Amino acid sequence: MAADSRRALALLALAALPWTVLTSGDLVFAWGLATTDPIHVTTLSDYLLVYTQGLPNRLLAWPVAVLLYLLAVANAALGTVAPEREDRRVTGGLLALAGVSDLWFALGLRTPGLLAVPVGTVLLWTAACWFHWPDLRTALWQ
Repeated sequence: MAADSRRALALLALAALPWTVLTSGDLVFAWGLATTDPIHVTTLSDYLLVYTQGLPNRLLAWPVAVLLYLLAVANAALGTVAPEREDRRVTGGLLALAGVSDLWFALGLRTPGLLAVPVGTVLLWTAACWFHWPDLRTALWQ
């Protein structure tokens, strides 16, 4: 398997891992929110179309993070079929920005007695550095 294909698959696999872990036992994934008591799943589309009316803007950072992440995955997938068409700086930058947005979401969930751990921020930033640090370095310091 080519390096670009492995990279695209690794980025896609991030959707299977929780992005925000709450001390209440709830897990926020790229695709939805899994509640453990009682067991329930709220998809991202339900969150956006049903539950977001009246929510503070900081709680909309999760869908923004997912959008940035999906754009990064799409750009990486483009790099597997047409390497000359992908700008790897864009892919790395989108991953880094998605991590910032996930962090903002996790900070927005903080309340007394509830801790939100932004696992997705660590995962997205790690992926950005692991796969795109040379690209990001040249973009930032040129």
